[in-house]
Amino acid sequence: MSGNSESLENLSTENRTFPPSSAFAAQANAGADLYAHADKDRLAFWDEQASALNWHKKWDKTLQWDSPFAQWFVGGQINASVNAVDRHVAEGNGDRIAFHFEGEPGDTRTISYAQLLADVSKAANALTEIGINSEDRVAIYMPLIPEAIIAMLACARIGAIHSVVFGGFSADALLSRIQDADATLVITADGGFRKGAAFALKTLVDEALKGETNVANVLVVKRTGQETAWNEGRDIWWHDLVNRQNPTHTPAYFDSEHPLFILYTSGTTAKPKGIFHTTGGYLTQAAYTHKVVFDIKAETDIYWCTADVGWITGHTYMVYGPLINGCTQVIYEGTPDTPHKGRVFEVIEKYGVTILYTAPTLIRTWMKWGDEFPNKFNLTTLRLLGSVGEPINPEAWMWYREVIGGNNCPIVDTWWQTETGAIMISPLPGVTATKPGSAMRPLPGISAKVVGDNGVEVGNGHGGFLILDQPWPSMLRGIWGETERYKETYWSRFPGIYFAGDGAKLDDDGAIWLMGRVDDVMNISGHRISTTEVESALVSHEAIAEAAVVGAADELTGQAIVAFVILRGGVAHADGDALVKELRNHVAKEIGAIAKPRQIMVVNELPKTRSGKIMRRLLKDVAENRAVGDATTLADPNVMKLISEGLKTSKDED
Repeated sequence: MSGNSESLENLSTENRTFPPSSAFAAQANAGADLYAHADKDRLAFWDEQASALNWHKKWDKTLQWDSPFAQWFVGGQINASVNAVDRHVAEGNGDRIAFHFEGEPGDTRTISYAQLLADVSKAANALTEIGINSEDRVAIYMPLIPEAIIAMLACARIGAIHSVVFGGFSADALLSRIQDADATLVITADGGFRKGAAFALKTLVDEALKGETNVANVLVVKRTGQETAWNEGRDIWWHDLVNRQNPTHTPAYFDSEHPLFILYTSGTTAKPKGIFHTTGGYLTQAAYTHKVVFDIKAETDIYWCTADVGWITGHTYMVYGPLINGCTQVIYEGTPDTPHKGRVFEVIEKYGVTILYTAPTLIRTWMKWGDEFPNKFNLTTLRLLGSVGEPINPEAWMWYREVIGGNNCPIVDTWWQTETGAIMISPLPGVTATKPGSAMRPLPGISAKVVGDNGVEVGNGHGGFLILDQPWPSMLRGIWGETERYKETYWSRFPGIYFAGDGAKLDDDGAIWLMGRVDDVMNISGHRISTTEVESALVSHEAIAEAAVVGAADELTGQAIVAFVILRGGVAHADGDALVKELRNHVAKEIGAIAKPRQIMVVNELPKTRSGKIMRRLLKDVAENRAVGDATTLADPNVMKLISEGLKTSKDED
């Protein structure tokens, strides 16, 4: 890249702003003064946030920073499970509902904090009975049912480190994670329900455990009642072991830096990265961000984070953050279109959900299905909407605001990662005048900047690399067992500064716009253009619900833009060639002629992982006429075959 070119071009603009209503601002948990308060003395600010937790022993030192290794609240002792459950019962809130569970087949359970405490205590006693202690790692491979959360809290209660593996992962993926963490116990279920049918999990555990491991037991929850192979001496039914335990358990307290969990995230190599988080700092930032970003009122709110427990969002904003704040939550086991495309909206109406936190992928899917599904249900209880997972394009943001929020709910578009542990950049809903598609600015207490190639901050109106230049409490403490990989992956691009690979730009007002992974930047005739911007331009056309864009090798321009689009339901469309022409001109109008796609292909589905991330590298393989790479983590492996065949017959721009 030449020295004078932008690290990332800043092409599209967004001038619409939405200030909070005066009524919302008046009751908000966080006011505008929080930024100055945090800036005045950052460490004293974090001490204050930590003090909201229940500590067995107070810390001696707020932060010990030996770059890139942080220790927070040094010398403090704490128990995560006590903070999530016991304290609410002790404060007289045992009758408050912790979870409304909605199973995909329509079965329901309502669990109070007092009931949750009894369930977690029994599970902790059960784990102790089979020899699990604070030296152990426990793999949890489950559907989204209450026992998954109970298992996590029971591990935390006795100090065992949990490693939750998403229930949609293969036996091989499970085995590699069991081996890397050296887990001694797997907690699973016979299966779960998805898309109207039971799927098996225990058989995949059996398959994984044919590999070399130190797993002594498999603890199995009976969820579906399907036929389940049994390994006598190793396998134990949850109901046989847990149900007979004493419902009280005396918790032990652990050092603030005692590891709480490992969560694996895909790396550039075949070996997944075991991101691990410790206890005191993680819980501090989880609780603080949940309270100020979602404006949580524990007595009255019904909060729903739609993430699976297998992802960091499920850990921080379904388990630890909301429970520490004494929240009432909805958890739903199944898929959003089972038994109909209005299922999520039906659940919102049924429980009177007030706060919804979901992913742009799902929001765009709802757009594709059409407004009639949300419009059938009463969504007026909603008072705040959140978005997580990838940058949300302005059109999807506006649709979310208008159709789901009835133009009445602030939207918090949040940026963070498995590695950061908790939200880093987000509007404060009672303070920030939001812009559709922007995460706006770092939260009070957080330092995030956009820098150029040389590590120097770019000015407003310019793009570059998003870095974090001050340690934060919920930061990862490393990659499990791989110190050098940790330093190399996150701390080597800008020495001593955390860089995780995301590009960003500042608009003229200094608001931050996330541009996705830097490796998703295309070099078109010397211009560095983000795939995110082109995707947003395509989705802003009324015919398009979702788009994925890749840069494919091109003799003329270095790289050329190839786009894959999904049409919106219920909209009249121009025919193929006319539509493609219209879309190319639309992108030129929104961004500039430089960003016109060489090819646009209409598809029914995009290749997505089970967590909803678009796998652009597979699309790039197709666009460059290569054999398609590893597609095993796709939710639907057949998608790539259809796309490959379709692209061969689609025309390039003349």
